[in-house]
Amino acid sequence: MITHQHAAATSTGLGIAIAAIGLAAFTALPATAQRTQTYEISGQEVSIYNLAGEVVVRAGGGSAVVVELTSGGADASELSVQTGPIGGAETLRVIYPADRIVYPDMSRGSRTETRVRDDGTFGDTHGGWSGDRGDRIRISGSGSGLEAYADMVISVPPGQRVNIYLAVGNASLRNVDGDIRMDTQSAPVTAEGVRGSLVVDVGSGSVDVTDMDGDLNVDTGSGSVEVSGVSGGTTLIHTGSGSVTAYGITSTELNIDTGSGRIRARDVAADHITLDTGSGSVELEVLNDADHIEIDTGSGSVTLTVPSSFGARVEIDTGSGGIEMEMPITMRRWQRDHVNGTIGDGSGRLIIDTGSGSVTVLQGR
Repeated sequence: MITHQHAAATSTGLGIAIAAIGLAAFTALPATAQRTQTYEISGQEVSIYNLAGEVVVRAGGGSAVVVELTSGGADASELSVQTGPIGGAETLRVIYPADRIVYPDMSRGSRTETRVRDDGTFGDTHGGWSGDRGDRIRISGSGSGLEAYADMVISVPPGQRVNIYLAVGNASLRNVDGDIRMDTQSAPVTAEGVRGSLVVDVGSGSVDVTDMDGDLNVDTGSGSVEVSGVSGGTTLIHTGSGSVTAYGITSTELNIDTGSGRIRARDVAADHITLDTGSGSVELEVLNDADHIEIDTGSGSVTLTVPSSFGARVEIDTGSGGIEMEMPITMRRWQRDHVNGTIGDGSGRLIIDTGSGSVTVLQGR
């Protein structure tokens, strides 16, 4: 259920009382340069859609998701808000009545294109939409078009499932406990103190996650990823182009995949570790006796540090580059570009493959 609580005019200081609205409500934003309205959205799953603006996600109380929405821009009065159930979730959707949108906070000359359905939904189709991709919308930092945006502060009660879709702007999450999905077209995402699970899907933009307790899944088409202080069942990171830095990871599974970019992972304790980069060096420091470590790089050196108690069956291949083993190893086969043997009790599995680059295995603490 969605309740429209109140509206406060930030530019004039006027207060307007608005009655509760039903599930399929439609509310036009007042014709002022900037105005804040508050909505309460109740439901097992909540989805929020906005094409342009800053989104702040924070911890909330009670049982409803609270959205404080502040519209701005020269054409802010043309924005409207629609609510109601779609695809099994209660939704809040900011409607931009134009196919060209100007968001001045974007750098001048930059632009992003996306497809938006008539009901204001866009992005992932996991909620049940099929077939209708919507109309093409262009968002730019300057030029002609509807100049409007909507900033949001979203308060999430503990354990709530929330999906947030943002085309351009930036997004931040802090001290949230729930099942959160943050999906952006071209916007950086930062998260700190998240508990539960977090999915971050970014078309273009950096991702920074710190102090995360739970499952983490980061996917970015282009942009660097940095995660630190993460503990939970799985930590999955994928970037089409961009470096990945991970510190202090304690997970059952760590999987990092980058099409092009360096991978640097230190202070890692995980049972199953997979690192894959099409082009870029890999540096991995493991603190525990991992069951399975697999590293693959098309072009780039590999440096692996394991504890003195580490034991594994070892298979190392390099198309071009030397192999250096600091750890004692029982050899079955040793060549300049290939090593096959056993470290310690051989209980785990270590596979390293690099098309071009040296491989170094070091003994840590």
